Amino acid sequence: MAKKKTIRTIPQDRTPMREQPAGERRHNFGEVACGYALEDAQREAERCLFCPERFCVQGCPVSIDIPDFIRKITEKDFRGAYDIITATNLLPAICGRVCPQETQCEGQCTVGDSLEPVAIGRLERFVGDLAVAEGWINIPPIEANAFRVAIVGSGPSGMACAADLAKAGCDVTVYEAFQEAGGVLKYGIPEFRLPNSVIDSEIGKLIKLGIKFECNTLVGRLFTVEQMLGEMGFQAVFIGTGAGYPSFMGIPGESLDGVLSANELLTRCNLMQARDFPRHDTPLELGRRVAVIGAGNTAMDAMRVSLRLGAEEVHCIYRRSKAEAPARAEELHHAEQEGVEFHWLTSPVELLDDGKRGVRGMRCIRMELGEPDDSGRRRPVPVKGSEFEFDCETVVYAIGTNANPILGQTSKLRLNKRGYIEVDEDLATSIMGVYAGGDIVTGAATVIEAMGAGRKAAASIKRYLGLRDSERVYRAAEPALFGIGERNYVRLHQSVDA
Repeated sequence: MAKKKTIRTIPQDRTPMREQPAGERRHNFGEVACGYALEDAQREAERCLFCPERFCVQGCPVSIDIPDFIRKITEKDFRGAYDIITATNLLPAICGRVCPQETQCEGQCTVGDSLEPVAIGRLERFVGDLAVAEGWINIPPIEANAFRVAIVGSGPSGMACAADLAKAGCDVTVYEAFQEAGGVLKYGIPEFRLPNSVIDSEIGKLIKLGIKFECNTLVGRLFTVEQMLGEMGFQAVFIGTGAGYPSFMGIPGESLDGVLSANELLTRCNLMQARDFPRHDTPLELGRRVAVIGAGNTAMDAMRVSLRLGAEEVHCIYRRSKAEAPARAEELHHAEQEGVEFHWLTSPVELLDDGKRGVRGMRCIRMELGEPDDSGRRRPVPVKGSEFEFDCETVVYAIGTNANPILGQTSKLRLNKRGYIEVDEDLATSIMGVYAGGDIVTGAATVIEAMGAGRKAAASIKRYLGLRDSERVYRAAEPALFGIGERNYVRLHQSVDA
């Protein structure tokens, strides 16, 4: 019998992950974090105490059985680890890279009370990358039914919903406005954080489930949600379009040339191949000095992309202090390593015209922190008489996004006062048979939270269509394989053999 682990007997230090050197990577789009080698993954897996309380699972929005998949790594049963993860999360190679584990599963890790928490995200990525390399995929026996379901948006919520419905036997079609599937994973996250090859591999698994993707299809313009339920013959629709409509500050000068949103910058770079100009005819002339307003993950992506596109200087302008910055600590650290200059407690009040309708700089004001606001962070307060000018040729806004108004304008979907789709506890909208989830309902959230919403909506759609949800029947009482209870799975094979 194995000796019980204690905090004193496990490896004390978190296993580091090799990274591309900062001086090299700021000039290329190769992935920064190189992932764990086999020995790294096994050493880090040994740091898990396999706690009976499983607080890490409670911190995961889709409740991955974290201790069990890590135990499989220690046993060198990597396919078994993959099977456990994909029982609830079909995108481990993606989520292992971009999810904020430090505030979710790792934030609840018992080891983290005394040492650095177990690197759950890195271990998930290790398993996901191995699955991509080996071509692993779990395709259950699917019995087709008569139901057709449409998914609007091919981001994480749409993909998760589509997968669960396809496994239930539905004929699923995903509609994507852009020319490639992947949603925000493709247009919003640079390749140095999430390679397109990883996204394409995961989408390929969905195609093998029988899911169809229709790209270059803007629902609300080519046809409406009501038409999908009517003349197009769908019995249910899930809306997972995200929230990609950019926010601005409403200060003078925002209409000048050289002002753009982070979403535009990232989409042109990631999806329209501006990083390969002139090989691809999508130039992005950023100038010598770029200022990015905001300090979230999208702001970090915009700044680091600007460096790689040739800007000599990239500056972060943020009205709060570093402690209040919403970006992941790792992303902030990488931006600092690559040479981004940070101007904390600074806020723009006007963008300055160069006399030719272009940007020559911005007028800023110093801030100080007052009492906490509704977000729980200390509210920035302008310091009287502290205004100054800041030279730059490009200004990028990365201060949040809103819901795109197209679906609300072209359907009878009930929206809230902020323009997001209103849903009930089952994620049902005001139109019967239409469900919604992810950022279009909650506002900006994480990839794994969007996936959780997609899976919840899929369960609701199955109930709406009268489909038996085998996971709900069997999961609490016994383990399931391919969504079928273990006892029934055995009986199925016995009856076939007989």
